[in-house]
Amino acid sequence: MVKRLITAAVGIPIGIFILYLNNAHILAGVTALLSVVAVHEILTASKYSEHKAVTVISIVFSFVLPLVFCYDEMRSNFVIIGFAYLIAMFCAMLCNHKNVKFEEFALICFVTVCVPLGISTLSFFMFRYPEHGIFFIVYTLACTWISDGGAYFVGTFLGKHKLCPNISPKKTWEGFWGGVFFAALFGMLLGFGYEGWDVIFTGQHHFSVNIIALTIIGLLSSPVGVLGDLSASLLKRQYGIKDFGNLLPGHGGIMDRFDSVVFVAPFIYLAFQIVFPINPV
Repeated sequence: MVKRLITAAVGIPIGIFILYLNNAHILAGVTALLSVVAVHEILTASKYSEHKAVTVISIVFSFVLPLVFCYDEMRSNFVIIGFAYLIAMFCAMLCNHKNVKFEEFALICFVTVCVPLGISTLSFFMFRYPEHGIFFIVYTLACTWISDGGAYFVGTFLGKHKLCPNISPKKTWEGFWGGVFFAALFGMLLGFGYEGWDVIFTGQHHFSVNIIALTIIGLLSSPVGVLGDLSASLLKRQYGIKDFGNLLPGHGGIMDRFDSVVFVAPFIYLAFQIVFPINPV
């Protein structure tokens, strides 16, 4: 617990500073770097990093993909870039076909695409909604990590009924519902806080926040985050490891901290396409 708190004490100010800069290009670079580290952690944990050519191609693509996703001029070439990645991967696999199994190749491709796309959704908020992008990032991370923290504490003190004992023995149904409750609660509070921020710091009421929408989306994001967490836990269990890495003492690696975010960020973005929670007055 002490290591977790120390890591949080160091990491949270860094995160706040990055958000304070309010620069979409910096955020795109940060999410690209996070994607590289997360993909490398998975490949290392699964021992697939021993396939050097495949690993190098995947690492390069996991850095490029968030930038392709964020910038319009690059996104228009997504099909070409994606096709080039697959061609390079198939060439690397064929050249090393005695050591690289096709199922390994398939998992590497899946991870290299899904993880960067999920993480880079955070920076994409800034490009898609520059006026409210920071709030959407904070909302997404808060709903994810507050849900995780709420589930942990409720499960620790009240948990009796196991959720998925064969995948994640410590998770309970009580913790699950505790996470749902806290995600919905903080989704609602963040909405009130953001609207109040507008009035206090600008002296005017420029927009209204759909508190009900943020509460419901926050509530729904919690099960989505659990799905991401359990998926990562299943992968770790299959490879006999506790954490994907040790970059964040007490938390594991970047992928251990962002496994739920990979699922929740795209979900929240798609939810905002249905019900946009902020409207001008």
